[in-house]
Amino acid sequence: MAQLLVVHPVNPQVRLLRQAAQIIDHGGLAAVPTDSCYALVCHLDDKPAVDRLRRIRQIDERHHLTLMCRDLSEIANYARVDNLQYRLLKNATPGPYTFILEATKEVPRRLSHPSRKTIGIRVPEHPVTLALLEVFGQPLISSTLQLPGDEIPLNDAAHIVERIGHELDVVIDGGACGVEPTTIVDVTGRQAVLVRRGRGPVEALGLQ
Repeated sequence: MAQLLVVHPVNPQVRLLRQAAQIIDHGGLAAVPTDSCYALVCHLDDKPAVDRLRRIRQIDERHHLTLMCRDLSEIANYARVDNLQYRLLKNATPGPYTFILEATKEVPRRLSHPSRKTIGIRVPEHPVTLALLEVFGQPLISSTLQLPGDEIPLNDAAHIVERIGHELDVVIDGGACGVEPTTIVDVTGRQAVLVRRGRGPVEALGLQ
């Protein structure tokens, strides 16, 4: 059963975040609050944990997973970003947006889209998530915590433990989030393309 760590939603206790980071670093799968909704996260290089995440979500390799980063400086290691793309990302990060970018060779092949070689990347704007990323020291693979058959993502830590606690290793309770996933924008082409309208307003990206 998953360990439940209750943290302050604005000033999360570093001691508890270190505990969560250690669990993730040793192959754990976690549920964490974000600026859009709760998400499943795991270590970038941990194939069994990624497989568990996909199994819970019931998604295959053609479904983009998202690389959650602390800031834009980390993105260049995992995605190719030109000046135009960088300006767009800078205007919208941190925030509830996921950007589809061309993946670099640093991204494990199992995490990039098998035919397009792309990866979803985002910089969240949530004190708990950002503090966890800071403590962990590297990006985390993430996916919206929306279970098969559910119309909206899970939004309450206790409910998450009740529903799938036996499949997780740690749940960070940072209070309720929203139930609207991120806005997804594909910026691999000459023009940005709206893939999914979510919590992030598209007007900030110059899109309709």
